[in-house]
Amino acid sequence: MSDHEDYEFEGTQSGASLTYPKQCSALRKGEFVMIKGKACKIVDMSTSKTGKHGHAKVHMVALDIFDNKKLEDICPSTHNMECPIVKRTELQLIDMDEEGFVTLMDDAGETRDDLQATDLEVKKEIQAKIDAEEDALVCVLSVSIYFPISSLFILSTCFLSNSYVQVVRIN
Repeated sequence: MSDHEDYEFEGTQSGASLTYPKQCSALRKGEFVMIKGKACKIVDMSTSKTGKHGHAKVHMVALDIFDNKKLEDICPSTHNMECPIVKRTELQLIDMDEEGFVTLMDDAGETRDDLQATDLEVKKEIQAKIDAEEDALVCVLSVSIYFPISSLFILSTCFLSNSYVQVVRIN
């Protein structure tokens, strides 16, 4: 008998990272970056000149993509910063309950009802669309395992084919 029969192997996760490194000087306005452990969108950047310690500094002003809080960071331009992998998904709005949990449908017809509209303005817009019985798309930004609803879209009634719908953004 082989000695290998005594070993028991267990499965593990893929080990894929939820962020990727990017040199600070290569970052641009509108890109996503991790600041203080939060996924943020850069709204302003400035670079100082090289000082006596040898590094130019990059000053970034960014907004948390989930609660719009302003965050700032200063980093040497040659150092790497972590950038989150942000996925944007648009789902069709079906309904919303009293607690703000919405029922959404994807392109394949699968529904999900585990997302909650936490922003009061977005919640009011969603409720208005449901009350008016208008078709709308909900934009969901996801980073890691956090999936808040970020904005709402109106579906136009103009169909060019069975699968094409023109989308107009509200928020």
